Amino acid sequence: MPDVTVQMVVNGAPRRATVPPRLTLADFLREQCGLTGTHLGCEHGVCGACTILVDGEAVRACLVLAVQADGAEITTVEGIASPDGELSPVQAAFRDHHGLQCGFCTPGFIVSATAFLRDNPGPTDEQIRDAMSGNLCRCTGYQGILNAVRAAARTAPGDPSGSEESG
Repeated sequence: MPDVTVQMVVNGAPRRATVPPRLTLADFLREQCGLTGTHLGCEHGVCGACTILVDGEAVRACLVLAVQADGAEITTVEGIASPDGELSPVQAAFRDHHGLQCGFCTPGFIVSATAFLRDNPGPTDEQIRDAMSGNLCRCTGYQGILNAVRAAARTAPGDPSGSEESG
C-alpha cells in the first residue's frame, strides 16, 4: 500500500507528514513528532500508558492509526502544561501527592485525569477509581494517584468546594 499524507494539529502546532497506512498514532507521535511522553506499554490498549486526547477525547494511541487521526486535534502529555512550562493542576497534583514513582504510566494517567476532571469537576473517590481503572501502574499502589486526582479536582477552576483538605 502506498504511503498516505496526513495533517493534524499536535499540541497546538500544525503537522503534515507522509506515513505508512499501518503506522500507529503512538509511533507517529514518538518517531515523527519527537513526543516521547506517549509511552508504549502493552500495545493492546490495556495499560493506558499511551493515552492522548484526540479532539478532546481520551484514546489509546496504540490502537489508532495515524491515518485515522487525519484532520484531528491531538494533545499529548507534552501539551498539557501551559506554553510557558507551568504545570497543569493535574500535573502539579501528581508531583505534590506522590502520584508517580517510576513515571512510565504517569503520562497516561495525567492525560486520562485531565479529560476526566474536565467532564467531572467534582468527582467522588469511587468515580475517580472508575475513571482511572483503565490505566495500570506497577509501582505506586494507586493511593498517591487517587490523592493526586482528588487534589487536582479541588484546585481546578470552578471547584465548588474550594477546599484543600488532605486525603
